[in-house]
Amino acid sequence: MWQIIIFLQVHVCKTESQKSDRYEDMAVASQRGAMGLMMEEENQTGVVYFYFRPFSTNSTVASLVFVGFLLLYLGSLIGNLTIGLTVWQDHSLHTPMYFFLFVLATLELGYSTNIAPLTLASILSMGKMLISLPSCGAQMFFFILLGGSDCVLLAIMAYDRYVAICHPLHYSLIMSWQLCGQMALGSLGLGFLLSLPLTILICHLPFCGHNEIYHFFCDMPAVMRLACTDTHTHQAALFAISVAAVAIPFLLICLSYGCIVATILRMTSAEGKRRAFSTCSSHLLVVVLQYGCCTLIYLRPSSSYSPEEGRAVSVVYTFFSPLLNPLIYSLRNQEVTEAIKRLLARMFWFRKPERFLPGETIHRTRGNTV
Repeated sequence: MWQIIIFLQVHVCKTESQKSDRYEDMAVASQRGAMGLMMEEENQTGVVYFYFRPFSTNSTVASLVFVGFLLLYLGSLIGNLTIGLTVWQDHSLHTPMYFFLFVLATLELGYSTNIAPLTLASILSMGKMLISLPSCGAQMFFFILLGGSDCVLLAIMAYDRYVAICHPLHYSLIMSWQLCGQMALGSLGLGFLLSLPLTILICHLPFCGHNEIYHFFCDMPAVMRLACTDTHTHQAALFAISVAAVAIPFLLICLSYGCIVATILRMTSAEGKRRAFSTCSSHLLVVVLQYGCCTLIYLRPSSSYSPEEGRAVSVVYTFFSPLLNPLIYSLRNQEVTEAIKRLLARMFWFRKPERFLPGETIHRTRGNTV
């Protein structure tokens, strides 16, 4: 009996060892295949190519990751499109507050679309898909452009709430449509000024040898780690841009909400306090989600950067955040919820066909009945 048990244990151990060896062989084969394709393309075109490290070499796990990311991406598309169309169609939401919400939803659409399709294609290829340096630079450019504009826009939305709560009588005078348009365009302009120089700096780095990006998109710290030269200047530039795009807007948000809290505490009406807090709670949740993740990645010393941690945190602000933002604003805002219901009612309301008496004819060209 004991001999049979020992035999079974040895057999199970051998089986598990064989499975582990097989997965390691698959990983090595996948990396060799990607490197072979990369070297062949570089020899033919002279362009530097990269490939992303797969989440798993197990096809079943990769399929589950693909389905999960695809659902998150589709959810973010549907959610932000719904928010954008609702604000666009519903005239009761044509106010500065919801105008900025419309701009935020538009930025989130571009932000997630810049990352998700390439990530999904890389997961399907099991890490064998190649991306050229110019394509990687384009993704980095739009990532910084849209992400930086997003952070600046959140600061503008905090200022809008500050004016609405602290200076309600002068709100329409201060937050004119001209100023709202200028601030929205200014956030995009600042994002452009931040993204262009850093993208040019990184794209001019020399890359050689093992060009595997330990990430699922062309994130700046992950790409700079592959350069075969000193990158202290580039890391300093990344930190300076992160301060301008993340730290300064966050301080402005804190300043705005400090004034808002002081004003709310001076209110005597409990209903006024409740309404003031309710208008700010959705924005605060989005701010914590967005700035918390960006701080963990970009406002920390480069020596403490962890590729594993960077990839895990990036999943939150590239896939979960674009999905959660429309949910937060719709579930916690009664006006948006009612406007979405009205929009859906108009979209799915089918008019009943008219019935005509015998002998009646319909002139379809004129639309009248004879």
